[in-house]
Amino acid sequence: MHVELRSDTFTLPTQAMREAMFAAPLGDDVFGEDPSVNALEQKVANMFGMEAALFCVSGTQTNQIAISVHLSRGQEVICDELSHIYLYEGGGIMANAGASVKLLKGDLGRLTRAQIEAAISPDDIHACESKLVSLENTVNKGGGSVYSSESLQEISNFCRHINIPLHLDGARIFNAMAVTGQTPNQFGAWFDSISVCLSKGLGAPVGSLLLGSHAFIKQARRVRKRLGGGWRQAGFLAAAGIYALDHHVTRLQEDHARAKEIALICVGLPWVDSILPVTTNIVIVQLKEGICSVDQVADLKSKGIFCAPFGPQYIRFVTHLNFDDAALSAFKAQIIQ
Repeated sequence: MHVELRSDTFTLPTQAMREAMFAAPLGDDVFGEDPSVNALEQKVANMFGMEAALFCVSGTQTNQIAISVHLSRGQEVICDELSHIYLYEGGGIMANAGASVKLLKGDLGRLTRAQIEAAISPDDIHACESKLVSLENTVNKGGGSVYSSESLQEISNFCRHINIPLHLDGARIFNAMAVTGQTPNQFGAWFDSISVCLSKGLGAPVGSLLLGSHAFIKQARRVRKRLGGGWRQAGFLAAAGIYALDHHVTRLQEDHARAKEIALICVGLPWVDSILPVTTNIVIVQLKEGICSVDQVADLKSKGIFCAPFGPQYIRFVTHLNFDDAALSAFKAQIIQ
């Protein structure tokens, strides 16, 4: 049996989602006339208590648009060294916004107010201006780690005090809320802009939304167009997102439970050194000294288990909508072959 654990982006639309997609009313979104896109944008903006939203192709696109709107050339974004915006978005901070980045070392990718405060550049012409703080929640490279409400409130209060925007890469924000009990409205109050992904744990085939004020989203729409991100009858995809938000949020805890089971299965394996704390749907395994992640991934693939190398001595498993109890049983049987 093919056990797919490389990423939660490998999910396929359910039959009910496909039916919702084919039934979607359509229009031209570049002209603002696709009713399904408009409905999705309004739905998510209302959900998070923010003024407006913009439907985009990916979380990378929403993050990069946000950075380009918030920053001018020569300014900097402060983020953790494990941040997706730094590691996995093709150098877009520099290439798209002409901006610099100041990297901090947090706890499994999570920063504190004190770290951010200490990192703000002085008001000096020799220094790069600190003009944006970006957090990631959950933190992919941190094993799906999650911010507490107290930490987010402290960081938000500080950024507001010094008048620096706070952006959230919320690629797996619904996974975080499933653990903490936090609400979308809380995130809307904490952050100036938010990226929300639909194509990971929620199981939609394509798409992320960027949230912010009316003025911010107006500028974001311009940047999206400049990057070639205007799309026409995108309502097919928007309908999938609406369906995912209506039907796939509460089931995320099932993914988290199966991720914990994967960690328990891996603990006793001879090639496993340690496992990062499993909070959501990501399991990061550290391999024993002398074992290469690429070789271990290839060995697991030969057993029908697909996972991803995550550094020289780390591999990653990610649970998702299509990884059910039968797949978990197959994983347990095949990994010890």
